Amino acid sequence: MEETERFQRAYCGLCHTLGRQYGIAARFILNYDFTFLSILLSEPEEPPTDRARCLASPVKRRAFQPVGPALELAADESVILAYWQLQDGIADHEKLLKLKYRSLSSVLEPAYRKAARRRPTFARQTREQLEMLSQLEATRCDSMDRAADAFAVLLAAAAGEVEDPVRRRVLSQMLYHLGRWVYLIDAADDLKKDAASGNYNPVALRFGLTDGVWTEEGRREFTATLDHSVRMIATAFELWEFGCWRPILESTVYTGLFRVGKAVLDGTFHSRGDIDRKRKNGEESA
Repeated sequence: MEETERFQRAYCGLCHTLGRQYGIAARFILNYDFTFLSILLSEPEEPPTDRARCLASPVKRRAFQPVGPALELAADESVILAYWQLQDGIADHEKLLKLKYRSLSSVLEPAYRKAARRRPTFARQTREQLEMLSQLEATRCDSMDRAADAFAVLLAAAAGEVEDPVRRRVLSQMLYHLGRWVYLIDAADDLKKDAASGNYNPVALRFGLTDGVWTEEGRREFTATLDHSVRMIATAFELWEFGCWRPILESTVYTGLFRVGKAVLDGTFHSRGDIDRKRKNGEESA
């Protein structure tokens, strides 16, 4: 319960920071992934807790992590990443969905321009790596590692402004291998969808999967490369003292990533959005 509440304070702290720096609209990009980034960038000692009412809790004052340099950096980088996620959505979808992503992108664009001015190096690196990914997609590159590396380098750049050189190196390595893992597991999760639509999927090309169904050998090899990325994250993680955040990070690195990977490969993984939609419809979720 203590760690759950600490994570919630970080989540709410990032929300407050996004609102203060970019307005109410930017708060809607908030998610657990960006909160995890803010925790990685935070100092080992949690600052004193603030309390305030907000749109999500208009009556009861809710505890949150006060705005500080780590949250400001995480907020800026979150806006940049969210904006390019929307650009990717525009490129990958057609008709009504394209219009949806384009509309959301227009709403977020002023915040993106401000964030890019505040973090020009990260904004440039993000754009360059995504352009590289687009080129790999256009040529239907069958190198799974080249595609994963492009996204991994992008995420590793989020540690670029950390002052301590040792800590910067540790976080860069953690984020690099996390980025690689995220890219590969996302591609694995989309295998059947991409097989039906014909969309680019480097994992399918690497293992020759035309119908989105794993062969026994392919699944074994893919699991090994996923587990390698997690072990590299863990190796870097043990080189730094994360203080009060260690239990949350430790649980993610040593348990959470393995569980998600297995669920994706078993076909039992449900995103948070899937679970919420099922609950609204009165369905049971796994």
